[in-house]
Amino acid sequence: MSSINEVQDEIIDEFSGMTDWMDRYAYIIELGNALHTLPESQKTADNLIDGCQSRLWLNAELCDDGCIHFMADSDAIIVKGIVSLLIRVLDGRSPHEILDADLYFIDRIGLHEHLSPTRSNGLLSMVKQMRMYALAFKAKQDAAKA
Repeated sequence: MSSINEVQDEIIDEFSGMTDWMDRYAYIIELGNALHTLPESQKTADNLIDGCQSRLWLNAELCDDGCIHFMADSDAIIVKGIVSLLIRVLDGRSPHEILDADLYFIDRIGLHEHLSPTRSNGLLSMVKQMRMYALAFKAKQDAAKA
């Protein structure tokens, strides 16, 4: 499996070939369309991300191998595309890796500067929630070791 930074570098390379932001948005939408939908049973208030303009549900499970599996869905296709990028980078990682990750690809592909303020806040909320899951699962792992 590639490292978090290798995956981020792949994403940066993919976006560097697109100079027009309309092409980049189209690609993000394509990624959103490819994201597996979250089962209706997981579209609960507990999984709803605060701070997003549209509705975004994010769920995480700690797998037997100690890594976190993320699943998400949104009623806005651009949000689905954005969260799919985060999932691509962070899915299947240990809580420690997620907490230590510097998600530099977000700035390097120009995502922050090309999102509306509310979408940008939503992106920060997504990252924050993914890190909160990692923190909770790390505490659970540490307690099991003690």
